[in-house]
Amino acid sequence: MTDDNVGGEGEPQETAAPRPGESIPETETELAESDMVEEGAPASVLDDELVLTQMALAERTADLQRLQAEYLNYKRRVDRDRDLIRENATYAALAPIIEVLDTIDLARQHGELEGGFKAVSEQLERTVANLGLTRFGAPGDPFDPNIHEALSHIGQDPEVTVTTCQHIAKVGYRIGDRVVRAAQVLVVDPTDDD
Repeated sequence: MTDDNVGGEGEPQETAAPRPGESIPETETELAESDMVEEGAPASVLDDELVLTQMALAERTADLQRLQAEYLNYKRRVDRDRDLIRENATYAALAPIIEVLDTIDLARQHGELEGGFKAVSEQLERTVANLGLTRFGAPGDPFDPNIHEALSHIGQDPEVTVTTCQHIAKVGYRIGDRVVRAAQVLVVDPTDDD
C-alpha cells in the first residue's frame, strides 16, 4: 500500500476501503503489525509462550526455595540432635563418677588424701572438669530450690537477709546448665523482725 499522492499529480491510487470500525494504518510499522495480526497472530503466540515460561520459572524457583528451607531446617535439627546426643552421653558417663568424687572429698576432709592417691584424685577432677562437669554449692550461697536440696532448716541467723546455705552436706554438680545432682544443704532463715 502506498500514499494517495504517489503515481501522479493529484491522481489518487486505489486502496482497499477500511472495514467499519477499523482505523486506516498510516505508517509501514502499523501496516506490518496489522498484517501480522491478520495472518494468525504470531505475536500473541510468542506472548503466550513467554507467560508459560515465566510461570514455569516461578514454579521452579518456589520449589527450589522450599527445598532449600527444608534442607536448612533438617540441618538445624541434625545439629541440635547431635549436640543433645553428645550432652546425654557425657551425662551418662559422668553421673556415676560423682559418687567417686564424693568419696575423694571425704578423704580430703579427713586428711587421708596423700601420695599417689592424691595425684590420681587431682587428675580425675581435672579430667571431669575438662568434660564439662562443674561443682557448685558453698556455705553462704543464697538458697535456690532449682539447684539446692534443703535437708533441714537449722534455725535463724541475724546476719543473712534471705534463706542461705549454712552447711553443704554434698556439693552439687552440673554439666552446662543441666543439673546432674543438686547440692544437699542445711539452710538458715533470716530473723523475723516483727
